[in-house]
Amino acid sequence: MSANDTIDPTRRDFLYVATGMAGVVGAGAVAWPFIDQMRPDASTLAASSVEVDVSSLTPGMSLTVKWRGKPVAIRNRTEKEMKEAEAVSLSDLKDPLARNANLASDAPATDANRTVPGKEAWMVMVQVCTHLGCIPLGEQGEYGGWFCPCHGSAYDTAGRIRKGPAPENMAIPVFSFISDTSIRIG
Repeated sequence: MSANDTIDPTRRDFLYVATGMAGVVGAGAVAWPFIDQMRPDASTLAASSVEVDVSSLTPGMSLTVKWRGKPVAIRNRTEKEMKEAEAVSLSDLKDPLARNANLASDAPATDANRTVPGKEAWMVMVQVCTHLGCIPLGEQGEYGGWFCPCHGSAYDTAGRIRKGPAPENMAIPVFSFISDTSIRIG
């Protein structure tokens, strides 16, 4: 056989290709139920985001909602709380990163980077101690923010770790204001 010869497809070649394709389709049909069962169910998808009405929260009030099985604190901070948080020097912080899912991962932990522009009074964060996953108490502790009585971690009014064994600031989830009185988390 030379390079100029052409190969004539035969009925046998067609049957090989057709049988191979039928095998691929059959394997896909058998595998599909296993692949499909790995998708999250409807209740999980529904819990991926939550809308919260915050119209009743006046300055100084907090609300805790459940999102993805975790408590999320929503606090309408007072002017005093915001000024105290803004006055904190980054060198005084144990964790210099904002831990805000709405910003770059290396954003500094300034008070402004822990909130959203135009809504600086509002703190929205996962209310879980970053030491061992305890639930800190709100409006407690030396810094007037959150206090974890289990091991003594104290967070300020911006949710930044200030004292105790916790290594990181409390996390800020992805959230946005969908109106002046509604927040979507997730």
